[in-house]
Amino acid sequence: MSTISRNPFTGETFAEYPFDTPEGIEQALARTAAAAARWRQATVEARAAGLERLGAVLRERKEELATMMTREMGKPIAQARAEVEKCAFLCDWTAENGPKFLEPKIVEVDKGKARQEFRPLGTILAVMPWNFPLWQVLRGAVGVLLAGNTYVLKHAPNVMGCAYLLRDAVAAAGLPEGVFEVVNTDAEGVSRMIVDPRTAAVAVTGSVRAGSAIAAQAGAALKKSIMELGGADPFIVLADADLDAAVRSAVIGRYQNVGQICLAAKRIIVEQPIAAEFEKRFVAAVKALKIGDPMQDDVYIGPMARYDLRDELHRQVEKSVAEGARLLIGGHKLEGVGNFYAPTVLADVRPDMTAFDEELFGPVASLIVARDADHAVELANDSDFGLGGTIWSGDIDKANRMAAQIETGSVFINGDIATDPRLTVGGVKKSGFGRELSSFGLHEVCNIQTVWIDRR
Repeated sequence: MSTISRNPFTGETFAEYPFDTPEGIEQALARTAAAAARWRQATVEARAAGLERLGAVLRERKEELATMMTREMGKPIAQARAEVEKCAFLCDWTAENGPKFLEPKIVEVDKGKARQEFRPLGTILAVMPWNFPLWQVLRGAVGVLLAGNTYVLKHAPNVMGCAYLLRDAVAAAGLPEGVFEVVNTDAEGVSRMIVDPRTAAVAVTGSVRAGSAIAAQAGAALKKSIMELGGADPFIVLADADLDAAVRSAVIGRYQNVGQICLAAKRIIVEQPIAAEFEKRFVAAVKALKIGDPMQDDVYIGPMARYDLRDELHRQVEKSVAEGARLLIGGHKLEGVGNFYAPTVLADVRPDMTAFDEELFGPVASLIVARDADHAVELANDSDFGLGGTIWSGDIDKANRMAAQIETGSVFINGDIATDPRLTVGGVKKSGFGRELSSFGLHEVCNIQTVWIDRR
C-alpha cells in the first residue's frame, strides 16, 4: 500500500510514497527510543541551539517547502510562505524563551525544601492533519524536542512530501538522528505504535472521529494524550463594533486557507441592529476575493485539498439550504480543472441547522442574527465544540465580560483569529483537551517531577 500526492489544482498525481513495513516502523521506534536516551541528557541550551538552527534552515528552504504545500494541498503560495516564516519564528522564540520555562521551581515546605523539575516523558507519537502541513507539526514538535523528548510523525496521507521535507530540514539543522522520525502508515500501524511501550504519549490534531478513536486507545494503554479536534467557532459582532474592521477580520477568519482551518470564524453571529449592513458589506468583500491558480501571489482562494471533502462540504450546504438557510452567494462546485468550491455565504442560519451544528471545513460562512449581546453568548455556547471565539465591540469592558462566559479555549477581542508561540492553543468540549505552545504547552509534554529534600 502507499499514499499519493495529488495536486488539487491540476488533478495530477505527482508522487507516491509506500507505506512503511512493520519492520520499518519497528526500526523507526528503535531509533527514536535510542535517541531519547541520549537527547534527554543534552543540556537545554544545546537543544535550544538545535531549534535555532532549524529556524534558519526553514528560512533557507522557504520556497521549496511552500511550493510543496501548494502542490500537495492547494494552499495559496503567499499563505504557504507565511506558514514557513511562522514556523521559523516559533523555533526562534522557543529557543530563546523556552529554557526558562524548564528551570526548576523551588518550593519551601515545612520540613525542608522541594523543587518541581520538568523532565522528558520519552517518545511522543503525533498524528497530524494536512491543512497546515508544517505549522501543525512544529507547533507541537518544537516544545517536545526542547523538553528532551523525541518525536514520531504520522502525517496525513496527502502531504507526505511535506513530512519528508521537514524531516530533511531537521537533519540539516544538525539535530541527532532519531529525535524526529516520520512514519507512513495506516490506522492499524498507528494502533501498534500507541500500545508499544516505547511510546510515552500521543498528540492528535484532526477530526472528532479520529481523535476519539485514538484517545480511547491511548487511554486503554494508560498513555497521556493531547487532542485538538476542530470546532465551529463563533465570531460575534455587536452593534457598537467597528463594522469595516469586523467585516475585514471575518473574511480573513473564514476564507484564509480556503476555509480549511480549525480555529476560524465558522459561525458569524451579528447583533440585530447591524445585521443587514454587515451582511451587505461581508458579501461584497467575499465577492472581491481572487480565485485561481494557488501558485500566483495574488490569489486568495485556491482549490480545496481533497475531492471527497469538497463533496461533503457541498452536501452540508445543500442540506442547510433545504433546512431554511438563505444562500447569498456561491453554493456550488466551480466547473473546470481544479478542486474549487465557490466562496459561499449562508444567511438566516439557526440552531439545529447543519451549518450551525456541524463544522464546515471549507470556504463557507454562516451568518446568524442575535437579538442582543446575551443572546449572542447563548448562540456561541450552543455547540458541541469549544476551540475559539471572537468578539467585536466598541466596549472593551463588555467584551471582556462576554469572553468570561464563552466556553472556548481562546477568545479574540477586536482582532484577527491567530495562533502565536507565546499563547496556548487548545479547546474544550468536543474540540479536545490539552494545550500546545507557550509555557503551558511545553509543560504538557513533561514529567513534572517533585524532588523533596528533608532538612533532617
